[in-house]
Amino acid sequence: MKNQALRNDILAGMFLLPFFLIYVVFTIFPIFKGLQMSFFDWSLIEKGEFAGFSQYTALFTDPDFWQSLWNTTLFVILSTPGMILLALVLALLANINVGSKLRTFLRGSYFIPSILSVSVISYIAIFMLQPYSGIVNNLLNSFGLEGQVYWLANPVLAWVSIVGVTLWWTVGFNFILFLTSLQDIPDSYYEAAEIDGATRWQMFKDVTLPQLIPISRVIFLLQVLASFKVFAQILLITDGGPGTATRPLIQYIYEMGFEQYDLGYAAAMSYVLFFILLIFSVIQIRSGGQGRMI
Repeated sequence: MKNQALRNDILAGMFLLPFFLIYVVFTIFPIFKGLQMSFFDWSLIEKGEFAGFSQYTALFTDPDFWQSLWNTTLFVILSTPGMILLALVLALLANINVGSKLRTFLRGSYFIPSILSVSVISYIAIFMLQPYSGIVNNLLNSFGLEGQVYWLANPVLAWVSIVGVTLWWTVGFNFILFLTSLQDIPDSYYEAAEIDGATRWQMFKDVTLPQLIPISRVIFLLQVLASFKVFAQILLITDGGPGTATRPLIQYIYEMGFEQYDLGYAAAMSYVLFFILLIFSVIQIRSGGQGRMI
């Protein structure tokens, strides 16, 4: 029996070995290589002299770093609540017993935008938000709101546009998670509540919401992590503008690394972002394990 178990382990290891090698080469090795780069004056073509912690201390006096970090944090603050609440509302609507065909249509229409690439949704957003020919401005004019709104030229409106586009594009993933959790709630809970004379609101408040707390914690954590890594849609829609009003941290890292060729400084900023996300994840997981939600 022991020999058979050993042979099974060896066979399983042989099947896992190719993936493990690829994972080490393309994930584990870059992590340690990037950490090494953050301690050197590393350009795009050569390794410079050892810089110690100077790359990290330079962050404290770099106003562009703090502005881009604040822009990223602002995006998290603006997008996360809406992403969770909208996904919950859509899941509740799609879970109503309104007929199989209509329910299938609702579920598909809510999820389909999330399968589009970021370049496609960015092009659609730019097309719709054009000052004179855009669909959004023409729609506002048809309701009697005269004049043209420059959505991407005003910092406040640019943030509204980016958050709105991101909401439409990515809410489908959270919607699926909420919908799956709603379907996992046993019907017997609602039947017992109905026998006790509970109203629909009481069922939602006392039965549905408590059952959704575990998945809500997961969605909250995943959404914050995803929002902190925002990059592509902002780069394609506003390019961080107007000026640098919407430039996120990852875009600044990209500019330092591949436009100014300062890979060492870019790596240092990357690891600062990594530790911010790591600390947040640990706090969220520990608080969730104690039955609380941030």
